[in-house]
Amino acid sequence: MKQVNVQPVTNRPAAVIAILLVLAVLGFLAVHHLVNRFQQEKKALGRRLYERGQAEQGAGHPDRAIEDFRAALSYDHDDFQYQISLARALRDTGRTEESEAYLVNLWERAPQDGAVNLALARLFAREGSVDRAIQYYHNAIYGVWASSADTRQRDARFELIGFLLQENAKPQAQAELITLSAALGADVEQQLRVAELFERAQDYEHALAQYESVVRRNRGNDAALAGAGEAAFQLGRYRTAEGYLSAAAKLNTKDPPSAQLLQTSELILQIAPFRRHISNAERNRRIRSAFAQAGKRLESCARSESAEPGGQTATPNLPALRQQWIDMEGRLSQLSSSSEAELPDALMDLVFRIEQEAQTTCGDGTEADRALLLLSEDRGGADR
Repeated sequence: MKQVNVQPVTNRPAAVIAILLVLAVLGFLAVHHLVNRFQQEKKALGRRLYERGQAEQGAGHPDRAIEDFRAALSYDHDDFQYQISLARALRDTGRTEESEAYLVNLWERAPQDGAVNLALARLFAREGSVDRAIQYYHNAIYGVWASSADTRQRDARFELIGFLLQENAKPQAQAELITLSAALGADVEQQLRVAELFERAQDYEHALAQYESVVRRNRGNDAALAGAGEAAFQLGRYRTAEGYLSAAAKLNTKDPPSAQLLQTSELILQIAPFRRHISNAERNRRIRSAFAQAGKRLESCARSESAEPGGQTATPNLPALRQQWIDMEGRLSQLSSSSEAELPDALMDLVFRIEQEAQTTCGDGTEADRALLLLSEDRGGADR
C-alpha cells in the first residue's frame, strides 16, 4: 500500500488568525482614517461657512451672516466661536431673546470669558438695561481674554465710558475715567482721548490735568493746548485759559471754537476790575466801563420785553434794577474817595445782578455782556 506524506497543520490556524488580525487592523485604520477625513472635511466646511459669515457681518449684512453661522454650527455644534458670532449677529438684527439664550449658555460654560461678557454687555446696552450692561462690561474689563488682554480690557472700559456718557451717567463715567487714566502711562494718544472724555463728562479738573500732562511732554501739541485752554475756561481760570489758547492759536489758525474762547478770555482779562497788579485808576476805569455796559444792557432788554397794559414791563425786576442803576450812577464820581472803600464792590454787585437778570429775561447779550456774566460767577477767575 502506497504511503501518503501528511504535512503537519498545527501552525495553520495561528497564521490565519494573524492574517485576519492584520486585515482587521488595516480595516480599522482605514475606517479611522476615513472618519477623521470626514470630520476634517466637516470642520473645514464649517470654517469656510464661518469665514463667509464673518465677511457678511463685516459688510453690514447680519441676516446673511446668521444663515452662514447656523450652517457652520451644523458641522461643529460645540464650536465656541461660531456660537458667539451667531449670538452677535442675532443681537445686531434685533433678535435679542435668541441672542441672549446663546450668550447665557456660553457664559455658563465660561463665566470669566471676556468676549462673552462683552457681548452680553452690548446686548443689554442695546436693550437699555443699564445696570446689567454695566455689570457685564465690568466682567469683560476684569475677564480672561485669549490674546492682547490689556488692550481688550482697556477697550472694554472705553466702551463702557461711552455708554455711560450716552446714558448721561456722568458721575459713573468720571469714576471709570479716573481708574482708566491711572493706567495710561505715557501714551499721548490715549491721554488725549481720556482728556476729551473727561470734558464730555464735565470733569474739567481731570481733563485739564490730562491735557497738561501731554503739553509738558510736547509743547507743540496744538490739540492738547486747545483742550487745556477749553478746560481751564470751563473752570473759570481765564488767565490760564488765555495762555493755552493763545499758544494753540499760533500753531493752528483754523480752530474757530478755540478762537472764540480766546477772544472771550482776553476780553474778561481786559475788563475785570479786581485783577491783581492793576492800579486804582485802571480799576476805577474798568468799573465805570462795566457800569455803563450794564446800563446799556438794561435799556436793550427793556425794549425787547413786551409791554403789559399800563406801560408796565412783563418782568418787574427790570424797573427795580433800572432805578438802582440810576441811584448808583450819581456815586460814580466818588470812586476815588477813600471814604467810599466799599463802593467798588457795590457797583460791581449791581452790574453782575443786572447781567444775570437780563440773561434770564432776554437771553444772550453782546460779547461784553457775556464776559461780565462769566466774571460774575467767579470774580477771582481772571487771576487764575
